[in-house]
Amino acid sequence: MTAHIFVSPEARVLASWRSAFPGLSSVPSLAALPPRPGEAVLWLDAERDTWVNDARVLAARGDRVVVLSSAPSSDQAQTALEAGARAYCHAYATPELLREVAVVVRHGGLWVGPELLARMIRAVVPVVPPAPVAAPLAAELDGLSARERAVAAAVAEGLTNKEVALRLDITERTVKAHLAAVFEKVGVRDRLQLALLVSRLPA
Repeated sequence: MTAHIFVSPEARVLASWRSAFPGLSSVPSLAALPPRPGEAVLWLDAERDTWVNDARVLAARGDRVVVLSSAPSSDQAQTALEAGARAYCHAYATPELLREVAVVVRHGGLWVGPELLARMIRAVVPVVPPAPVAAPLAAELDGLSARERAVAAAVAEGLTNKEVALRLDITERTVKAHLAAVFEKVGVRDRLQLALLVSRLPA
């Protein structure tokens, strides 16, 4: 079972964190962490002045790091990712969203908020060269249902689950179910990888 350890000033624990992960533990600094937390996701509160260095230290030793910010910004998110964090999200995110972030990180994916994700996709996709052999990539998406393809295409544009649901006139829960199926079928771990895959298909 994956442990969730929060590194936060005075070991504070927000109600949403506790709701998302009832068995979590909280420590005020890296010095209070177990020598090797093992199968754990480490959540760094950006309220701590040392969070950037902490992220670098933990990422360098192979830990899965999520940075939580009470005032998220694209610049801070970029700093977090450059420091080795696997995810960056709002400290006051809903329990459901926190659990979603944890799933992505546990599976080796990258999770960022919709605004930053859209920015990354816009920056990266135009400069990604076409695949040398496009047919296998097309075949991967050919294995999707029509609705799964529609969800994949919308996500590749940088749309949030809510925006995808509105566009396709389905529920967010259904979007998540389709997205999980897409990830499994095409072998990607997160939305950015999916966007890059879709971008390499012929127009």
